[in-house]
Amino acid sequence: MYAIIVAGGRQYKVQPDAVISVNRLDLEPGAAFETDRVLLIEDDAKAVKVGTPYVAGSKVKGEVLSHYRDRKVIIFKHKRRKNYRRKRGHRQELTRIRIQAIEG
Repeated sequence: MYAIIVAGGRQYKVQPDAVISVNRLDLEPGAAFETDRVLLIEDDAKAVKVGTPYVAGSKVKGEVLSHYRDRKVIIFKHKRRKNYRRKRGHRQELTRIRIQAIEG
């Protein structure tokens, strides 16, 4: 069984007991995570439910494990022969979630 959900503006394929990383949520570690923004569900009998845009009456429940920062990404801009160089770094704030159940 799996589902495709929308969290933090991105789509994720989730299964029970899977751990995913999403853009940082305003939830404390140990708090319950629940979303009804489910785009697709496939159950154990291989029956597929596709939403328009979301599957009605379906939910995905999970638990917030931790917050962390992703690896640093370096942004380097330059223009040749003009002595123009800019170097910046960015670390994305993420939340780690363990999926517990898919209801639908």
